[in-house]
Amino acid sequence: MLRVLLPLRFVMLVASLGAVLGGLVMFWLGASKTWSALKAAFAGGETSASIVASVMGATDAYLFGVVLVIFAYAITFGFVIELAPGERERLPDWMRIDGVADLKRILVEVILVYLIVDFATDVAGTESHLDWHTLVMPGSIFLIAAALRLLNHERAAAPAHRRPADVGG
Repeated sequence: MLRVLLPLRFVMLVASLGAVLGGLVMFWLGASKTWSALKAAFAGGETSASIVASVMGATDAYLFGVVLVIFAYAITFGFVIELAPGERERLPDWMRIDGVADLKRILVEVILVYLIVDFATDVAGTESHLDWHTLVMPGSIFLIAAALRLLNHERAAAPAHRRPADVGG
Protein backbone atom coordinates (compact mmCIF):
# COMPACT_ATOMS: atom_id res chain seq x y z
CA MET A 1 0.00 0.00 0.00
CA LEU A 2 2.77 2.42 0.94
CA ARG A 3 4.56 1.64 -2.32
CA VAL A 4 1.47 2.82 -4.20
CA LEU A 5 0.76 5.96 -2.15
CA LEU A 6 4.28 7.28 -1.59
CA PRO A 7 4.91 8.28 -5.25
CA LEU A 8 1.78 10.47 -5.11
CA ARG A 9 3.83 13.01 -3.16
CA PHE A 10 5.38 14.04 -6.48
CA VAL A 11 2.03 15.61 -7.40
CA MET A 12 3.02 18.38 -4.96
CA LEU A 13 5.71 19.40 -7.45
CA VAL A 14 2.88 20.94 -9.50
CA ALA A 15 2.17 23.29 -6.58
CA SER A 16 5.88 24.01 -6.26
CA LEU A 17 6.20 24.82 -9.95
CA GLY A 18 3.14 27.07 -9.73
CA ALA A 19 4.69 28.94 -6.80
CA VAL A 20 7.95 29.43 -8.74
CA LEU A 21 6.07 30.74 -11.77
CA GLY A 22 4.05 33.06 -9.54
CA GLY A 23 7.29 34.28 -7.98
CA LEU A 24 8.74 35.04 -11.40
CA VAL A 25 5.60 36.99 -12.30
CA MET A 26 5.93 39.01 -9.09
CA PHE A 27 9.62 39.72 -9.80
CA TRP A 28 8.62 40.95 -13.27
CA LEU A 29 5.91 43.14 -11.75
CA GLY A 30 8.40 44.53 -9.20
CA ALA A 31 10.90 45.31 -11.94
CA SER A 32 8.17 47.03 -13.95
CA LYS A 33 7.17 49.19 -10.97
CA THR A 34 10.81 50.01 -10.25
CA TRP A 35 11.33 51.03 -13.86
CA SER A 36 8.23 53.24 -13.74
CA ALA A 37 9.48 54.89 -10.54
CA LEU A 38 12.90 55.52 -12.11
CA LYS A 39 11.33 57.07 -15.20
CA ALA A 40 9.07 59.25 -13.04
CA ALA A 41 11.96 60.33 -10.83
CA PHE A 42 14.14 61.41 -13.74
CA ALA A 43 11.31 62.92 -15.81
CA GLY A 44 10.43 65.24 -12.94
CA GLY A 45 6.67 65.35 -13.51
CA GLU A 46 5.62 63.19 -10.56
CA THR A 47 5.38 64.11 -6.91
CA SER A 48 7.80 62.51 -4.50
CA ALA A 49 4.92 60.77 -2.71
CA SER A 50 3.85 58.96 -5.89
CA ILE A 51 7.45 57.92 -6.59
CA VAL A 52 7.79 56.58 -3.04
CA ALA A 53 4.49 54.73 -3.46
CA SER A 54 5.77 53.16 -6.70
CA VAL A 55 9.01 52.05 -5.05
CA MET A 56 7.13 50.62 -2.07
CA GLY A 57 4.75 48.83 -4.44
CA ALA A 58 7.77 47.33 -6.19
CA THR A 59 9.17 46.26 -2.82
CA ASP A 60 5.81 44.69 -2.05
CA ALA A 61 5.91 42.71 -5.32
CA TYR A 62 9.52 41.60 -4.78
CA LEU A 63 8.72 40.48 -1.24
CA PHE A 64 5.77 38.42 -2.38
CA GLY A 65 7.93 36.89 -5.13
CA VAL A 66 10.53 35.88 -2.55
CA VAL A 67 7.78 34.36 -0.40
CA LEU A 68 6.53 32.28 -3.30
CA VAL A 69 10.04 31.02 -4.08
CA ILE A 70 10.58 30.11 -0.42
CA PHE A 71 7.31 28.18 -0.41
CA ALA A 72 8.25 26.39 -3.61
CA TYR A 73 11.52 25.37 -2.00
CA ALA A 74 9.77 24.31 1.21
CA ILE A 75 7.25 22.17 -0.64
CA THR A 76 9.90 20.54 -2.82
CA PHE A 77 12.57 19.82 -0.24
CA GLY A 78 10.32 19.55 2.79
CA PHE A 79 7.73 17.13 1.44
CA VAL A 80 8.77 15.69 -1.93
CA ILE A 81 12.56 15.30 -2.13
CA GLU A 82 14.51 14.15 0.92
CA LEU A 83 17.88 15.84 1.39
CA ALA A 84 20.80 13.94 2.87
CA PRO A 85 21.49 14.95 6.51
CA GLY A 86 24.84 16.53 5.55
CA GLU A 87 23.25 18.65 2.83
CA ARG A 88 20.41 19.64 5.13
CA GLU A 89 22.84 20.82 7.83
CA ARG A 90 24.55 23.16 5.36
CA LEU A 91 21.30 25.01 4.70
CA PRO A 92 20.55 28.25 6.57
CA ASP A 93 18.01 27.86 9.39
CA TRP A 94 15.28 29.70 7.49
CA MET A 95 15.47 27.10 4.69
CA ARG A 96 15.00 24.09 6.98
CA ILE A 97 11.36 23.06 7.00
CA ASP A 98 10.60 20.26 9.44
CA GLY A 99 6.90 19.90 8.78
CA VAL A 100 3.58 21.52 8.08
CA ALA A 101 3.72 23.47 11.36
CA ASP A 102 6.94 25.21 10.26
CA LEU A 103 5.40 26.01 6.89
CA LYS A 104 2.31 27.50 8.56
CA ARG A 105 4.42 29.58 10.95
CA ILE A 106 6.50 30.93 8.08
CA LEU A 107 3.33 31.72 6.15
CA VAL A 108 1.93 33.78 9.04
CA GLU A 109 5.26 35.60 9.52
CA VAL A 110 5.43 36.44 5.83
CA ILE A 111 1.82 37.59 5.79
CA LEU A 112 2.68 39.96 8.63
CA VAL A 113 5.63 41.44 6.76
CA TYR A 114 3.53 41.71 3.60
CA LEU A 115 0.72 43.50 5.47
CA ILE A 116 3.19 45.93 7.05
CA VAL A 117 4.75 46.78 3.68
CA ASP A 118 1.28 47.02 2.08
CA PHE A 119 0.11 49.39 4.83
CA ALA A 120 3.23 51.53 4.46
CA THR A 121 2.65 51.61 0.69
CA ASP A 122 -0.95 52.70 1.18
CA VAL A 123 0.05 55.45 3.61
CA ALA A 124 2.89 56.66 1.36
CA GLY A 125 0.58 56.78 -1.65
CA THR A 126 -2.15 58.78 0.09
CA GLU A 127 -2.03 62.47 -0.64
CA SER A 128 -4.93 63.47 1.61
CA HIS A 129 -5.41 63.23 5.35
CA LEU A 130 -6.14 59.77 6.69
CA ASP A 131 -9.24 58.93 8.71
CA TRP A 132 -9.80 56.43 11.50
CA HIS A 133 -10.51 53.58 9.03
CA THR A 134 -6.78 53.57 8.35
CA LEU A 135 -6.25 52.01 11.78
CA VAL A 136 -7.99 48.77 10.77
CA MET A 137 -4.95 47.34 9.00
CA PRO A 138 -2.41 48.09 11.77
CA GLY A 139 -4.91 46.72 14.29
CA SER A 140 -5.20 43.53 12.26
CA ILE A 141 -1.42 43.31 11.98
CA PHE A 142 -1.13 43.66 15.76
CA LEU A 143 -3.72 40.93 16.41
CA ILE A 144 -2.11 38.49 13.96
CA ALA A 145 1.32 39.18 15.47
CA ALA A 146 -0.04 38.62 18.97
CA ALA A 147 -1.62 35.33 17.91
CA LEU A 148 1.65 34.21 16.33
CA ARG A 149 3.53 35.16 19.48
CA LEU A 150 1.13 33.15 21.62
CA LEU A 151 1.39 30.12 19.33
CA ASN A 152 5.19 30.24 19.33
CA HIS A 153 5.27 30.71 23.11
CA GLU A 154 2.88 27.79 23.63
CA ARG A 155 4.91 25.52 21.35
CA ALA A 156 8.23 26.46 22.99
CA ALA A 157 6.82 25.99 26.51
CA ALA A 158 5.48 22.50 25.84
CA PRO A 159 7.82 19.62 26.69
CA ALA A 160 9.25 17.90 23.61
CA HIS A 161 7.27 14.71 24.23
CA ARG A 162 3.98 16.68 24.56
CA ARG A 163 4.32 18.98 21.54
CA PRO A 164 1.59 18.64 18.94
CA ALA A 165 2.49 16.68 15.84
CA ASP A 166 3.35 18.72 12.75
CA VAL A 167 0.80 16.88 10.64
CA GLY A 168 -2.30 18.59 11.96
CA GLY A 169 -1.12 21.46 14.03
